[in-house]
Amino acid sequence: MGLATTGRLKKQLNLSDVYVIATGAMFSSGFFLLPGIAAATAGPSVVLAYLLSGILIIPAMVSQAELATAMPRAGGAYYFLDRTMGPLVGTIGGVGTWLALMLKTAFALIGMGAYLTLFLDLDLRTVAVGGTLLFVLLNIIGARQSSGLVRILVIALLIILGFFTVHGIVFMTSQGIAETYRMRFAPFMPEGIDGLVATVGLVFISYVGLTNVASLAEEVRNPERNIPLGMILALVTVTTIYVVGVTIMVASLGTTSLGASLTPVADSAAAFFTWLPVRVGVGLVVVAAIAAFASMANTGIMAASRYPLAMARDGLAPRGLATVGRFHTPVRATLLTGGIIIAIIVFLDVVAVAKLASSLQLLLFALINAAVIVMRESRIETYDPGFRSPLYPWMQIAGMFFPIFLVSKMGWLPMLFSVGVMALGAAWYRYYAHGRLERKGAIFHVFERLGRRRFAALDRELRDIMKEKGVRAGDPFDEVVARAYVIDLEGRPELGTLVRNAASRLEQRLPVTAAQLVDGLSRVLHAGDAPISHGVALVHTRLPGFDGSEMVLVRCRGEVVVAEYTELARQASDTPIQAVFFLASGELDPGRHLRMLAGLAGRIEDEGFMAEWLADRDEQQLKETLLRDERFLSLELTPGTPSEQLIGRALKDIRLPEGSLVALILRHGQTIVPRGGTTLAEGDRITIIAEPAGLRDVKRRFGPHRPAR
Repeated sequence: MGLATTGRLKKQLNLSDVYVIATGAMFSSGFFLLPGIAAATAGPSVVLAYLLSGILIIPAMVSQAELATAMPRAGGAYYFLDRTMGPLVGTIGGVGTWLALMLKTAFALIGMGAYLTLFLDLDLRTVAVGGTLLFVLLNIIGARQSSGLVRILVIALLIILGFFTVHGIVFMTSQGIAETYRMRFAPFMPEGIDGLVATVGLVFISYVGLTNVASLAEEVRNPERNIPLGMILALVTVTTIYVVGVTIMVASLGTTSLGASLTPVADSAAAFFTWLPVRVGVGLVVVAAIAAFASMANTGIMAASRYPLAMARDGLAPRGLATVGRFHTPVRATLLTGGIIIAIIVFLDVVAVAKLASSLQLLLFALINAAVIVMRESRIETYDPGFRSPLYPWMQIAGMFFPIFLVSKMGWLPMLFSVGVMALGAAWYRYYAHGRLERKGAIFHVFERLGRRRFAALDRELRDIMKEKGVRAGDPFDEVVARAYVIDLEGRPELGTLVRNAASRLEQRLPVTAAQLVDGLSRVLHAGDAPISHGVALVHTRLPGFDGSEMVLVRCRGEVVVAEYTELARQASDTPIQAVFFLASGELDPGRHLRMLAGLAGRIEDEGFMAEWLADRDEQQLKETLLRDERFLSLELTPGTPSEQLIGRALKDIRLPEGSLVALILRHGQTIVPRGGTTLAEGDRITIIAEPAGLRDVKRRFGPHRPAR
């Protein structure tokens, strides 16, 4: 199949994929089986239990979203716990979550088989095994194709459940709200608060699939937006359907009949789909149930397979599990996961063990909330989540307390099962992984604040992640590049001289002296903290007293002499330095400063960057080489072309899309700083910065992109 060892997974999931995966992971037994069991314990207050469970999942959701946008890597809970608390806790979390996901997936496949056997004369376990093989194949072919199936299943599910909900509401209103409450909902809590709390713990498992999407973060496009938004939309959708749907079940059946039912949706539909033949109405519910169980099973395999992949990358599992196939999916990890799920289906009492796995999942949620606190308190500057949990740290404290409280209400057996799985994870780490790797977690950065050591490699890993993510939409990267000073040199200038020249220019725009700038830049150089890549040195500093960033771009057609800086000289021994980018920022937003550096580093590493940089004719082209292609447009104002309408007009009189900026003007070989009163002339070459949508509008109105050089 053409495996490529330890390759990155392809980013192919968008917002709709995140939404359907998260939604599909929550609908299955929670709606089609548990309402009857829960009603037997809580009575009519089962409706409130579903609502409270949906609220109690919020801390785990926002914590997972924060960690996933800061560290979008395969492995979800394992990766987060490993990088925050170290590989021992990471191994426990990885093994535990992997096992819990496989058990729940096997449970969903058994449920799918059970519903299919209502209409087909088939063996339940045979159907479940066949479904496993099908979903394993789909996941090997690609996450996009797999999520496409989930999209179809979830759309079908939501349509049928919408049909069910509308008819259920009509049924309740036809009976009269007051009469329905008197007959079906009073007394509301027959077992008191204890019965309600116990039921909240029981139905909480209906929502735990929401966080599965965090394990797929590496494959999500624009994860900083799509992961939290997709999870929030999914939770709102599912909570609404759960609460309204269970209300309809109670209203149509009553808690006595509902509590005795293992097919509550089908029984409820039969009660008010009186205008349809019974077999047709029940058939619709069976289709919805199969769609729910199938989507849960598919997303479960997809999410579970990322755990052995991530652990293998880190040396906590055999390296062969980290291989990625020609479809950019973890083939061996998916096959292993599918094989274990088949073994669970064939040999174990899936329903009983899946319930035990829920207690383990709850304890892992508590650890995930603790992980956010560790990352925040470590104060690692490269920890830069695109989404930050609100109400920190109280949200996380609540997220640690409630899962532990709910587990304590589930009895001794679930607690002992959780302890046993944790012991299994610890034993695996001790006898397999210990000694194979030297890695610590972010908690060592917390220890450093107490006078103990830190783990510097985590900073480097997070920097690499920042480089992959690049600058955010709101970061002024393009604007800073557009107004940067440019120094174009021949010969072999010394880097120390360039530092002083850059400082003298930067002090013209920053509220600091040239001496302060020289001191800050020199300290970075002597410490060896100025990254060098492909012949470019990134020299940067942060100084107190101001916000914002400014840059100086240096091109040297010869070679920059760096002998006085030992570490830089060592790094530059193979490739001569022909460009130096100086970046000075304020201390108020360290994350933005690091993202700016990451944006520069990402552009430098593009194939052919240095050749283009050295070939550029003028200052404007030098800057355009650094600008993001999707964010700028260069126009030459020429009579007889659409750009002719700009000739002779002042910038302040030109209507451009909101957020657009004329950043550069080249006139007769000289760069002009654009101002509102600047009048454009024939032959000017202007560079416009805008969001992609705005840029398309400018291109449509005024002309094509500049020809390739």
